[in-house]
Amino acid sequence: MRAGPGARNKGAGGARSREVTIGGAVSLGQRWVEDMATNKGRRIRIAVDIGGTFTDGVAEETPGNRIWVAKRLTTPEDPGIATAEVTVELLHQIAAPQEDARAAERVVEVVHGTTLVTNTIIERNGAKCGLVVTKGTRDVVDIRREVRYDLYDLNLKLPDPVVPTRHRFEIDERMDAQGGELKALNEAEVKKALAALKKQGVEAIAICLLHAYVNDAHEKRIKELLRDQLPGMYVSISSEVAREIREYERMSTTTLNTYVQPLMSRYLAELEGRMRAIKVGAPLRIMVSSGGFTSSAAAAEVPISLLESGPAGGVLSAVNTALEAGISDVLAFDMGGTTAKACVSTGGEPAVAHSFEAGRVHRFKKGSGLPVLIPSIDLIEIGAGGGSIAHISQLGLLNVGPQSSGAVPGPACYAQGGKDATVTDADLILGFLDAENFLGGEMKLDTGLAEKALDRLAKRLKMGPTEVAWGISNLVNENMAAAARVHIAEKGLDPRKFTMVATGGAGPVHVVEVASKLQIKHVLCTIAAGAGSCLGLLAAPARVDRSFSKVELLQEVNWNEVKSVLDALYREANTELSAAGARGERINWTIGVEVRYAGQGNTVQVVLPYRNIEPALGKTLVAKFEERYAQLYGQTVPGGTPQVVTWRLTGRSAVKSRGFKWAVDRWSGKGSTRPIARRRMFLPGKGDYGVVPVYERYALPPGTRLKGPCVLQERESTVVVPRPAAVEILKDLTVAVELR
Repeated sequence: MRAGPGARNKGAGGARSREVTIGGAVSLGQRWVEDMATNKGRRIRIAVDIGGTFTDGVAEETPGNRIWVAKRLTTPEDPGIATAEVTVELLHQIAAPQEDARAAERVVEVVHGTTLVTNTIIERNGAKCGLVVTKGTRDVVDIRREVRYDLYDLNLKLPDPVVPTRHRFEIDERMDAQGGELKALNEAEVKKALAALKKQGVEAIAICLLHAYVNDAHEKRIKELLRDQLPGMYVSISSEVAREIREYERMSTTTLNTYVQPLMSRYLAELEGRMRAIKVGAPLRIMVSSGGFTSSAAAAEVPISLLESGPAGGVLSAVNTALEAGISDVLAFDMGGTTAKACVSTGGEPAVAHSFEAGRVHRFKKGSGLPVLIPSIDLIEIGAGGGSIAHISQLGLLNVGPQSSGAVPGPACYAQGGKDATVTDADLILGFLDAENFLGGEMKLDTGLAEKALDRLAKRLKMGPTEVAWGISNLVNENMAAAARVHIAEKGLDPRKFTMVATGGAGPVHVVEVASKLQIKHVLCTIAAGAGSCLGLLAAPARVDRSFSKVELLQEVNWNEVKSVLDALYREANTELSAAGARGERINWTIGVEVRYAGQGNTVQVVLPYRNIEPALGKTLVAKFEERYAQLYGQTVPGGTPQVVTWRLTGRSAVKSRGFKWAVDRWSGKGSTRPIARRRMFLPGKGDYGVVPVYERYALPPGTRLKGPCVLQERESTVVVPRPAAVEILKDLTVAVELR
């Protein structure tokens, strides 16, 4: 991954060299003088999101919130190449010809989302790392929770730990569960272990000691010794990465952070260098899984917090679009080239979970991955993406995914060497996509290759190509609807009361069918949906999360101790927010408390405004806990004693809905409401093809009303309405679909 701007690339049609620079002297013509006069004081923010298939970019100019969009195939060999290319293309669009450098000077911030952390864990190409633990706990990452995620699978597979046994070293030391020292740290043993790890050639070291979430003195001392003995070595300690109970989950999180730390540190440093090479000197902000952004320095220290970086942006884009339309309860639906994900958001706030799984052996089976204790927008992976490959299962049935064609070689219709039938190939044959208008005509799709791929699969299934194409599309839609239905039901909610909001290149293509299966009547498709995650990155607040665990009965809480720890976390978090560019912004601070009845295993979270910590807070906590517990379980436990497990501190800048509008005149909404063409498209209600009108989406002015079935084409995606419906263009050019 460590490569310069001229690195070789195999991500977009063969190995070749790509130079990413903004050239030499700038010639100031009359057009640029006029542009500078017009744009005096105007600032530019750029968001870039790396996906499995495409790298997307959006530039926003303020005031006015005008946007430009760029898209490139992702460069897996070196993701930074596509990131720089997208940034350069955006500068080309904004500036007069050959005057990109002047536009670059107006860039005040670059916000970045990436799937690089997730991909590194899945592909197992992270750093060679070591682990230092308390004596007797070396095998915790192998023992796990001794839970089988599939009781009846005799060939059950579990993910291997990222640190092999030979790189794990035990230290004779011990803290008790209350933070008291039972056995002092043996520093001679520590130095011996570090010397052995150096000899083994590890790149990074994780330190995870028993009960360090209560007292981290031993972990910090080992870190000091490591800095002295192995200067330059990457190091992660559990009390800084995941200061929470549950030894296995904490150790898993710390080792995974160590595993990706060298790669992400190099990547972020090189990316900052690439930005400087194209004259963009603005700070680099990184999207984190919880739905905020942080500084690149903080992201390099705790890169595991970026695990769901890109998908979180898609959720924020959906929520932002809904709030602009006056809607607060949404089901965000993000379908890209590799996966489809969903998230429930009520009251304009996406749900946030505090544990996650990475690198699952079985993508849709909970418990088959490595646990991670990080705050993350509560996303569920509900299905395949446009590049997911259709195949025949062991039972002889049609199946789709989880394997994906990715950016290389891509679906068969990309004509880049892919032979397998994918969801995109099926969508093309069904008439949902226009072969001549993909990416606004910049990329042509090969219908013949798609037909051949589907025909090969059809012959094996003894079905017709159209039957197989609709089978692929319908199967994907049904799987996504079923997973979303369960996800919503687990939260005690009714999907019929939600509005479904689509983002991602394939989201608007499939959203109407998925909504129909969920009996959701109202659908929204954001502008620039194919780069929707980038709009979410631009709308994201600065956010920081801190936590610490100490298990004790609520009536026995040492409030002075809690106040001291939370105040220290507040100062640390405030420093990070300032580094992320939130200095001077209004920050909302909240305290989350994980509470349970003594003797129980699971907790209930109570959220309160950050306030002075004092004994009187206990009564409020009990009342809030019992109210939430009764809401979830129907009643409280008579005579139950509340017990505090984990304290959480969250700070974020104020969330406001943001309206975006196209900067380019031809997308300003001044056009005809007449169809630009008519196309043969498969209609699920009829079970056959029919001819439907095709509209240029951004030629339709606000207030336009249409009837489905119809198709609305745009450069980054296609809104497909294959059923009877009322379609309306809202004031911000969002497409609203009301199903009948």
